[in-house]
Amino acid sequence: QVQLVESGGQLVQAGGSLRLSCAASGRSFSSYAMGWFRQAPGKEREFVAAISWNGGITYYADSVKGRFTISRDNAKNTVYLQMNSLKPEDTAVYYCAADRLRATMTASTYNYWGQGTQVTVSS
Repeated sequence: QVQLVESGGQLVQAGGSLRLSCAASGRSFSSYAMGWFRQAPGKEREFVAAISWNGGITYYADSVKGRFTISRDNAKNTVYLQMNSLKPEDTAVYYCAADRLRATMTASTYNYWGQGTQVTVSS
């Protein structure tokens, strides 16, 4: 069992930066792949980024590639999402998720989810 708590979301101007954190409880965090997803009002949840258990493999949605960076610190049981050059279309609730098997871009493969943190980018 893994509990996930996101933090770091806030209102920011376009072009600005934010770093989201996802703190995990549980002894086996380092064995899980982790992902970030987001959901904007009226839209379906979409993939943002994912990272393998040891950080050796990362995936990004085309819409964030080159602007966002996912990383993890297994000693701190935390995964991060560094978001630069933010755009109004990045406005969404951001969720982190844990996958027992592997990093994927598919929400349905993830076993545990956090409650989300709101990111709002003003133009």
